[in-house]
Amino acid sequence: MPYNLPDSCSDNWCWNKRDKSHEVKVFGKRNQSVLFHPNWSNGTAAVRGNDALNNGRHYWEIDVSQRIFGTSMMFGVGTKRARLHVDAFVNLLGENEESWGLSHKGLLWNRGESKIYTKPFRENEPTTIGILFDGVQGTLSYFKDGETLGVAFEGFKKIKEDIFPIISSTAAKTEMTLIRSRRSYTSLQDRCRAVIIAHVKDEKLLEKLYLPNRLIEFIREATS
Repeated sequence: MPYNLPDSCSDNWCWNKRDKSHEVKVFGKRNQSVLFHPNWSNGTAAVRGNDALNNGRHYWEIDVSQRIFGTSMMFGVGTKRARLHVDAFVNLLGENEESWGLSHKGLLWNRGESKIYTKPFRENEPTTIGILFDGVQGTLSYFKDGETLGVAFEGFKKIKEDIFPIISSTAAKTEMTLIRSRRSYTSLQDRCRAVIIAHVKDEKLLEKLYLPNRLIEFIREATS
């Protein structure tokens, strides 16, 4: 069973078409799919999410195609300073203090150091990776095919910079898709906004709610 983030609503972030390696193609509905190294691979490529994770709780799931192989396929988070490309086959997430990542070989990486976390993924078998960023507790946890793997990293409450979702791969023609993203409410106003968005399917109908322009813009911020 997929993890259900309590007291939450849908999140609307996607992969950033500008903040990525040149060896990454972002495509699909709302830019939720990524193709790494469309032709062949001679290095490591990554892409960042287009929204920073706030101090609340965020959960997202990534479907990984059956092309699971190579030096390193990684899932995690990082700051704006985390590198998104290198012309070498490396574990890009966690190469320094700017990012944190789990590789398909079951290793956690941060500050250039690794440790065993879970069993290596089966090669050439599709899988779904869930990631829970808990800004309240300051932790990052992983799930695999609906099963919890436990807390992987701690100490995020000490990080002052924005943290973004990041994925990377060294393998040619690797495809990953963001299939689900949720976030906890940040306030009563935020909760009310989520209810309105759930019931107003067409953005043009917002004008008929007879709300102050400031509130209309606040609602639109969550749909853009």
